[in-house]
Amino acid sequence: MKLKLFATLSAVALAAPAFAQDAAKGEREYNKCKSCHMIEADDGTSIVKGGKTGPNLYGVIGRQVASVDGFRYGDSILAVGETGLVWTEEELVAYVTDPKAWLAEKTGDAGARSKMTFKLAKGQEDVAAYLASLTQ
Repeated sequence: MKLKLFATLSAVALAAPAFAQDAAKGEREYNKCKSCHMIEADDGTSIVKGGKTGPNLYGVIGRQVASVDGFRYGDSILAVGETGLVWTEEELVAYVTDPKAWLAEKTGDAGARSKMTFKLAKGQEDVAAYLASLTQ
């Protein structure tokens, strides 16, 4: 009986990450991001009208960190971009959870700073899945 219960719980735990990424939920959760970020396709089509304080997030998944032409990034994220690191869903989740800590980890500089002061406390995986869905 205990083995059966353990096997069932293990299967549920292994399946959990698949449920954590919901692009539809991420689209709703993205509303917290649009005050600073827009999503505009390469052809100029506006997908989500938003602010220009942060860079355009269209195509962010699969794009090199700090590589939007004409956007003025901070020194710390520029240093990460110079390493060639590419945004994955996992990297984006870590970044939006705590931008300063992510930059400190990536640069090795405990004093690394981020222009992004907002931390997304929940729904990070869903937002990353939503952003990834826009370029597929």
